[in-house]
Amino acid sequence: MKAIQQIAFGLESLQLTDLPTPTPAANEVLVKIEAVALNYLDVALATGTYSKELPLPRIPTSDGAGIVAAVGDKVSKWQPGDRVMIQYNQLWQRGLATPATNHIRTGVSTPGLLAEYAVIPEYALVRTPANLTSAEAATLPVAGVTAWTGLMSYANIQPGQTVLTQGTGGVSLFALQIALAAGARVIATSSNPAKLEKLKQLGAHEVIDYKQHPNWHEEVSRLTNGEGVHATLDIAGAATIVNSVKSAGYNGFVGLVGFIAGAQLPLDLFTIVGNYIRLQGYSVGSVQSFEALAAAVALNNIHPVIDRIFPVSEVQEAFRHMGSGNYFGKVVIDMNA
Repeated sequence: MKAIQQIAFGLESLQLTDLPTPTPAANEVLVKIEAVALNYLDVALATGTYSKELPLPRIPTSDGAGIVAAVGDKVSKWQPGDRVMIQYNQLWQRGLATPATNHIRTGVSTPGLLAEYAVIPEYALVRTPANLTSAEAATLPVAGVTAWTGLMSYANIQPGQTVLTQGTGGVSLFALQIALAAGARVIATSSNPAKLEKLKQLGAHEVIDYKQHPNWHEEVSRLTNGEGVHATLDIAGAATIVNSVKSAGYNGFVGLVGFIAGAQLPLDLFTIVGNYIRLQGYSVGSVQSFEALAAAVALNNIHPVIDRIFPVSEVQEAFRHMGSGNYFGKVVIDMNA
């Protein structure tokens, strides 16, 4: 089978090669991968920014969707031809995360999905919503589930509440779409006028240019008549956490899901304690959350926002584009192109 292998740290090491097609064991499923989506984590892993402890060579990426090609002799849930998406935290089936549920992560502790075929445990697959292509479905497992888990499972967003989304990456745009489907008001931020206009077109009720308003929590306060928002997902980490905390209203929720601008957080304890703000660190979500997201996507006919689809032959360019930050939505690689 064709596959992308990372043989060293650095994007130039991502090479198209031929590897043996894996064979599923009794409780495993062989999935023909049709599309993968990139996350910042994939770039950080490929460059060694996240960790240099990963064994090499490795097949990268964690987000993917495809078609069941074959099943092990004890698999009953899936059959050839089923359209599926791959769960990131493979052992996290439901409930709260534990050390055990976080032990196996697709593309980190297992081979990744930048390959023509991948073997996946039968319990780590979720059926693709009928309204999505595989390119669209590939964007759900990490970014979509992260947004869903934060807003629906942890923040418990209700109709009429206000959600703040930050930037125009995958998690933030999924958060916007999910919040709107839940009946919430959305305030969105960006520093690019064209992107701000696109956010309005997607349904954002208000937008904030954070370059014009570096202390953008003040604009949030103005737009909410001083009440602040019920929830926000902090994407960048060190550079944004103070604004995120100050944007949250009384008993507000701040999900800690990103570290693009640094992982050491300067926390404002006076605001956190005084306003009873809840900070929640988490990573993606359970199969149960994934299935709930898939149902909501189908019911509301939500289509993920894709910035660009690259052929697998341009994998290095795809990773560079992801690393540049110059995108609106998800960056996808077509394994059939």
